[in-house]
Order: sequence, then structure tokens, then C-alpha cells
Amino acid sequence: MSKTRWINLRSDRLSVEVDPLGAQLSSLRDDSGLDLLWEGDPAVWAGRAPLLFPIVGELAGGKYRLGSSSYALSRHGFARVKLFDVVEPTAEQALFRLTADESTLPVYPFRFELDVRFALSGPTLSLTAEIRNLGDDELFASIGFHPAFRWPLPFGRPRASHFIEFEDSELAPIRRLDSKGLLRAERFETPVSERLLVLDDALFRDDVMIFDDLRSRSVTYGADAGPRLRVSYPDAPYLGVWTKPKAEFICIEPWHGVADPVGFTGDFKTKPGVFGVVAGKSMRTQMDITLL
Repeated sequence: MSKTRWINLRSDRLSVEVDPLGAQLSSLRDDSGLDLLWEGDPAVWAGRAPLLFPIVGELAGGKYRLGSSSYALSRHGFARVKLFDVVEPTAEQALFRLTADESTLPVYPFRFELDVRFALSGPTLSLTAEIRNLGDDELFASIGFHPAFRWPLPFGRPRASHFIEFEDSELAPIRRLDSKGLLRAERFETPVSERLLVLDDALFRDDVMIFDDLRSRSVTYGADAGPRLRVSYPDAPYLGVWTKPKAEFICIEPWHGVADPVGFTGDFKTKPGVFGVVAGKSMRTQMDITLL
């Protein structure tokens, strides 16, 4: 498959490239041209900032049940491998649209329109996703952002000096996945101390860390000196933090949804994190990335 033409956006502080395949943020640079986003090395992990829809995470057995019917979906759903239409591009913003069609309806039987708007303003990139229900019945879905930032950031500080600082104290235990990617029932002591998550490869030996009892609406990521990034998620109930040990990226992932719990056999509409959208209405979620 030939590479799709990436859409370029620019402000006085940031430049961005977005791939219409998956509406994926594919580069993020400061005004001096330094890369802040992981480059998607397929030898390590090919993703850069995939959009997760209509599920987040893994389904038990790779399938979900809706009423009397069963449907198969791979981890994180299909949006990340679908070509979005590009609407209303300007120098600083662009809208990407995915609409239900004959390829989505057999695996996700809802008539939807998914818009993802990328907008630059000075040091801030805003991503707004909106799911519209074009059908006659209530639509059920999850959605999530999955940006991978460089670790270390390109400002001269070593990898070991990087951390994530939460806006508020995060005292609640965290969640983990089992070997099949399903949400374990146990809860684990938070690694956050005095709002700081000091990044270390050992944190990710058991895959992603999931914060499902969030108080913070933003985090900052960076090192003990130099510029940092703030990731704001005003409405997300879950936050995932993930990398592969020794990889040079860290993912900070606001989610509306989570993997199936171990042993889950319920209807899709009762799955943790799944939301409903009534006919003719929409659901909107936002993530902002700001260079500080």
C-alpha cells in the first residue's frame, strides 16, 4: 500500500503532520524542528498515536456480544487502520472523518460518523473526537487516544531523569492486564508518590498501568530540566501509561473505555467504559498537548 499524503499544520510554536490513515498524529515538532513524538519504528512498535475506536483494549476471546449476536474485533478496534476523509484543512487545523460503511457494519452494527479535529494554537495541539449516531437505535462504543512521546525528549536530559507529574494526588490503586490483555480483578499499589511518577522500565514489565480512579485532569511529562509537555484530558475516566521496556517512547493515553475484565461475558453495552449515544445525538471527547 502506498503511503497516504500526510496533512501539515503549523503554528508559531509547533508543527504537526497527520496521517489520514487512522487520523493518526504522525509527527509533532517544536519551532526549532525537534521531534517530540515517537517515529513509529516497526522493529519496536509501529504506532505513533493511534486512535482507538470503537473499543479500547482487548475483547475476551476477540469477540463481543450484542443481544443475540456476536462480533469479532481486534485489540483497539478498526479506526486506526481505516482511511479517513480530510475535511476543511487550513494552515492550523483540519478535520478527519470516518463514516460507517459495508466494511464496518459486519463487525460493528452501528451507523456512525466519527470526526477527529486537529487544531493548533501557539504551543497547544487540541484533538477533539466526536462520535455521531446516524442510526435509529442507541449506539454503544469506547474511544481512546494513544500518543507516544519520545523518551527521552530531545532537550538533552537523560532518559532516567524523566517523569510524569499529575495535577492532583493519585492515591488510588491502579489496574493491570493479564497475559491475554484482559483487565485483572486485583488492584495494585499506585507508583505515584507526591504526584510524581518517576519513569523506569521496571514499571512496564506487566504491560500498561491503568489509572481508573483519576483525580487529575492533566499531567506534565518531561525531565528535571528543560521544556515539558502537558497532556490535558478534561473528560476521560481512564488514563493508561505504557511503553515497552527499554523502548524510547512513553504513551500517555486518555481513554473512554478499557479492556474486557477477566471472565467478562456480558453484553457489550454493559462492558466497563462503554458509553451510549442516542439516535441523532453525539458524544465528544478532547485531549490537548501543550509544549511548556
